[in-house]
Amino acid sequence: MPNNEQRIPLRSEVALSDTWDLSTLFSNDDAWNEALLKYEKMTEKIPAFQGTLMVSVDHFADYLDFSCALNLLEEQLGSYAFLRQSEDEGSSAGRTMVGKITMACAKAASASAWVNPEILSIPDDKMETFLSHNRMDDYRIYIQKIIRYKPFILSDKEERIIALHSEGERAINDTFSVLTNVDFNFGVIDTPEGKRPLSQSTFSFFMENSDRDLRQRAYKMFYDCFDAHKTTLGSLYSGSVKQDVINARIRGYSSARASALFPDNVSETVYDTLISTVNSNLDILHRYYSLRKRALKLQELRHYDVYAPLASSIKKHTSWNEAVNLVCNALSPLGDEYVSALRTGLLNRWADRYENKGKHSGAYSAGGFTGDPYILMNYKDDSIRDVFTLAHEGGHSMHTLYAAKNNPFMQYNYTIFEAEVASTFNEELLFRYLLNYNQDFSVAENGISNKEMRLYLVNKRADDLLATLYRQTMFAEYENITHHLEETGTPLTTELLRAEYQKLLKKYFGPDMVFEESSDLECLRIPHFYRAFYVYKYATGVSAALALAEHVLEGGAKERDNYFAFLKSGSSRFPIDALKMAGVDMSSPEPVNAACKTFGRLVDELEDLLK
Repeated sequence: MPNNEQRIPLRSEVALSDTWDLSTLFSNDDAWNEALLKYEKMTEKIPAFQGTLMVSVDHFADYLDFSCALNLLEEQLGSYAFLRQSEDEGSSAGRTMVGKITMACAKAASASAWVNPEILSIPDDKMETFLSHNRMDDYRIYIQKIIRYKPFILSDKEERIIALHSEGERAINDTFSVLTNVDFNFGVIDTPEGKRPLSQSTFSFFMENSDRDLRQRAYKMFYDCFDAHKTTLGSLYSGSVKQDVINARIRGYSSARASALFPDNVSETVYDTLISTVNSNLDILHRYYSLRKRALKLQELRHYDVYAPLASSIKKHTSWNEAVNLVCNALSPLGDEYVSALRTGLLNRWADRYENKGKHSGAYSAGGFTGDPYILMNYKDDSIRDVFTLAHEGGHSMHTLYAAKNNPFMQYNYTIFEAEVASTFNEELLFRYLLNYNQDFSVAENGISNKEMRLYLVNKRADDLLATLYRQTMFAEYENITHHLEETGTPLTTELLRAEYQKLLKKYFGPDMVFEESSDLECLRIPHFYRAFYVYKYATGVSAALALAEHVLEGGAKERDNYFAFLKSGSSRFPIDALKMAGVDMSSPEPVNAACKTFGRLVDELEDLLK
């Protein structure tokens, strides 16, 4: 075996051109610190506005102008600090900045605790007069959304207490992130190419390897690390659920889920309909796992087999620049303006491209009203999945770009419910492009046939749709269960969390799956669980995206314009209404059911290709 151990580089060893350029936010850390001082001085002016909002529309608008400037600076400060921390979570510089801005925001929130109660105390007829004034043009929708919260806003004193507690509420999530991304040492894996580090980022790479023994070893090493800390992780997640329930009860929501769905004005029936519709289509998922077992010629399908490539002979390396070209070519139906902006950004340091020691795992887009719409990647040129991830995160960034350009600050920030539409829409266009024009993706020099390439792409798309639609719904169902147990007085022990998750694993994976003793530890490693009732938006988002992709590709200028109207809408509409404007009704089970059927057609094609 070659003795060429591959090491994850330190942040200081990464080429500057492969990192994001944060100068569109602040030129350096010193400039950030100066802006923080400015922010802190601005917050000292907040009490001067108390008691003035009802005096006149000009007094009200003056406060809103001030608040807008303060919040804009807060977003800019928070974005920079968060991005710097993500570069290396073991470094004190980024964590210190996040700590400083978190403390400053908590003070500002405490000083502003009177604002919403005072706004809601303005008589309805007077508020109606205020909102009709032209000085309220940039704030009208923002204020109307505040008025929705009237049943859940508490007294000034109570709101101040809640604001003071907000600083500590990040501790559970932060502890989970530091523990699993920095303190955990997963070790190294012996491979035919040498020793390779196992990490949160590389785990998926090992699970996609065609060598079953390597997958099994990586799986065991990975979950052994979680098993060694299972009690701590169980306690962290239990505390997170408890916090969600307490916060909902303090404000008078009927449940933690109702509290989480209220800001988007999404009915709880949408959540329940998603779960029930996907559950009614589990036979398609079970058929896929049965097909996978046969295709891999296995006597037992194990948890570490579910991502193994069915077209195992294909090995494709795609450089960053090649990936950018593929993504941009695939998105050409959206027009030159969209493609040119995305291409320029991806080639000119919107993105932090590759993994380094201590870097936040996975991928995300973190754009704001000011600055570039930044993308964190841990890109690997031998993983086709990462090309799709780039298209996904590029969808988020372009959504941010259009929303910020077409809305005032107080109504630009679209919901996560909508965000997952724009990102998975891009993935669907990339898949269709690669499927129809796979000569751009060919490895003919290795003797790969068109049929083998098609098998590879269909397999990848089926796996991605499974992960977004079925897996995220399973996660959503788990969150529903854990919060219900807490709300009905059942203590969430580590053993109970694992037992409930094991039931879902068996239900979703079906009769052909044989699980390891450690498989249910998966419930302790999902970062999104610390942002409760978030993951369902991936499943609803991909369902809407599939429908919209069909509309845009099969339609004409009207359908494309409708999609761009959706991208530009920001928070000017609630998400269900914005999607209806684009042509999809997510209050109906039809889009989710159609997405499940699309997955079924991919399984059908896989069966034909594997014959």
